[in-house]
Amino acid sequence: MNRLKLKEQLQTFFLEDIGEGDLTSQLLFDKNEKGEGIFTAKAEGVLSGLDVITEAYHLLDPTINVHFLVNDGDQVKKGTDIATVEGPVQPILTGERVILNLLQRMSGIATLTAQAVRLLDSQHTRLCDTRKTTPGLRMLEKYAVTCGGGYNHRMGLYDGIMIKDNHIAKMGSITAAVNRLKTTLGHMVKIEVETESAEQVKEAVEAGADIIMFDNRTPDEIRDYVPLVPSHITTEASGEITLERLPEYGKTGVDYISLGFLTHSAQALDISLNL
Repeated sequence: MNRLKLKEQLQTFFLEDIGEGDLTSQLLFDKNEKGEGIFTAKAEGVLSGLDVITEAYHLLDPTINVHFLVNDGDQVKKGTDIATVEGPVQPILTGERVILNLLQRMSGIATLTAQAVRLLDSQHTRLCDTRKTTPGLRMLEKYAVTCGGGYNHRMGLYDGIMIKDNHIAKMGSITAAVNRLKTTLGHMVKIEVETESAEQVKEAVEAGADIIMFDNRTPDEIRDYVPLVPSHITTEASGEITLERLPEYGKTGVDYISLGFLTHSAQALDISLNL
């Protein structure tokens, strides 16, 4: 994760939650009163987002000491202590909710990703995320995917070309779209094309695509399409792929499977902070 961006985001999150101040903690506790807290997993899962604890508390009070008992990517059981924090009680409690919201969200994504990787059970095919992320949380959610054993697709519209059905419809063909891009695109940026038929796959290959996605195709269709693609072109499957069907898709020979539900449908992992 980019720590500068993380700090900037945390400042925004804290401003939303704290506003002019934490009335409860400020009125109950003297600013010099010390305390210790323990973050504990209340369910089994994979952890992600431990840096959030440190960066968040150091924004509120740099004297707070954070000690980690586990690492990002670790599988933990219910009741596992994750980290301890020591310092002034006021900022420890003030930062609690924002930290837990992010830690629970990220760990939920890491847990779901790890489950998907286990179900895929492939030495060849890799799982990756999509741009179906929570606005403002993309960096954190995509990092969480990597903690669960997955890989990142493009981070945004700015770092990769993906020619989708609407682009193709407006340009008239895959070939026209790829040719237009190649006249101006730098050599460091790859071109991916979404395809929905064997004819489109062949056209994308002929046009010189770097990556070919089989969009909303069945495992049987993908098994037919993969041999049409030369080995120097990366293949990807996406769309309507569920956890239950991952083993089927893993046997198609496709290089990557991208799953939107890793980030848009993950259930938060229950984590608590207790003084």
